[in-house]
Amino acid sequence: MEERVRESLVRVACCQLEPRVGCKEENVEKTLRFVEEAVKEGAEVVVLPELANTGYVFETRREAFGLSEPVPEGPTTEAWEETAKEHGIYIAAGIAEREGHSLYNTGVLLGPEGYLGKYRKLHLWYREKLFFEPGDLGLPVFNTEIGRLAMMICYDMWFPEVARIYAVQGVDLLLNITNWVAAREPRGEERVTMAICMGQSHVNSVFMAAADRVGVERGQAFLGHSLITAPTGLPIAGPASRDREEIIIAECNLSEARKAKRKTRLNFTMLDRRIDIYDVLLGYEALPFPW
Repeated sequence: MEERVRESLVRVACCQLEPRVGCKEENVEKTLRFVEEAVKEGAEVVVLPELANTGYVFETRREAFGLSEPVPEGPTTEAWEETAKEHGIYIAAGIAEREGHSLYNTGVLLGPEGYLGKYRKLHLWYREKLFFEPGDLGLPVFNTEIGRLAMMICYDMWFPEVARIYAVQGVDLLLNITNWVAAREPRGEERVTMAICMGQSHVNSVFMAAADRVGVERGQAFLGHSLITAPTGLPIAGPASRDREEIIIAECNLSEARKAKRKTRLNFTMLDRRIDIYDVLLGYEALPFPW
């Protein structure tokens, strides 16, 4: 008899907004307004974009350094933490983190009891390499009362190892903190990003909530089209628009991700992996979830 897995219904929101580079106080206030609005709509998990407190297009490392903060002691993390505690919710958000003289493109996770941890972007895209150090915290999984959560940031999604390693570690909901960029002349890149998001959800049997930003910053346009996908790969909220600030919300039954990973059938990617040929965790030094 198939093991029964307890239902775990969670309302997840992606806040698609437009930070302004250098306007940190204004940006943080905006994120808090969006979180409050998402809570009014019943959200229990809220995802904000990459570098939501600083903006994205830095001109110099000195500028990035001046806008960065320590985590979790900095004022931005503390403001998000206070809001998460007040409403009894989870918030995942992007921040420019400073540790000593090192800078990281970081995602922080806050919960009803406060700060849970952080993830540092592993794969730096384009000019990010001029400002940030590559992430050095690996792929942390956060066990919470609602399920197993994990974070990735934007370009990380283009590396299939990230979502796969998270899946093998038992993640139910992958929080994608992102700033998908657009070419100067629109070429339909949003179709590619959405396809990758859907594909990663499908082949790894995870929910994914991808919160993007909108607007044009120092000549760089962003794609919008925030999206929430199910373990089937199908969208269950969004895509959001290309150019408007908005909130998308989906009810996610996280037990579906667990059931999908345990189900026995003739065709199933998680069970059909040839771990006699390649390593269970692709060389990553962690233990797989004991399914």
